[in-house]
Amino acid sequence: MTDYWPLLGIGLVVLGFALRFNPLLVVAVAAIATGLLAHMPFLKVLGVLGHGFNENRTVTLIYIVLPVIGLLERYGLQQQARALIGRMRGATVGRVLVLYLGFRQIFAALGLTSVAGQAQTVRPLVAPMALAAAEKEHGELDEDTAEHIKAMSAATDNVGLFFGEDIFIAISSILLIQGALKVYGIELTPFELSVWAIPSAICAFLIQTARLLWMDRRLRRHPR
Repeated sequence: MTDYWPLLGIGLVVLGFALRFNPLLVVAVAAIATGLLAHMPFLKVLGVLGHGFNENRTVTLIYIVLPVIGLLERYGLQQQARALIGRMRGATVGRVLVLYLGFRQIFAALGLTSVAGQAQTVRPLVAPMALAAAEKEHGELDEDTAEHIKAMSAATDNVGLFFGEDIFIAISSILLIQGALKVYGIELTPFELSVWAIPSAICAFLIQTARLLWMDRRLRRHPR
């Protein structure tokens, strides 16, 4: 006879999220409950949880990164980034973001996708530097223009990562593409997919660069 009691863990997850309890606590309690209802020894349940945490421990790195970024911001990280741009001649929003785009794409192509990112780089450094470059050239910005520059900073990071990481042969997206093509009878090695990702990455870099430089031109015409 099928035992449906372990499915109670799903109900605990739904109930916990509906009541807005701590997500980590909800998932942990649901996992323990599911294991016990499946007649697993308590120590074995804890062992499975510990193994899963150890195998996916990089997910928890965000809990270390965010406090560090918060402390750096509290002690003037954004102000120093703005001051650096203020001392640079010829710095514009587009040029700053094009440099970051190249940096992001190159490092992603080498498999170093965690070197930069939205939380650890864009918010505390790239966006403030782009805003400082715009204010240096055009003066005080209105809210819409400032938000547009922030959005372009985030988009630049996304473009650099998305099209750069596929060049790295040992990345999950390459395996996903390989598996999807295999379903339709197209057999390609990860190396072949990696090589063919290079033209796409170059096109993405050129297109995003054109968009950023066009934003510079538009800001000169309508700075506010």
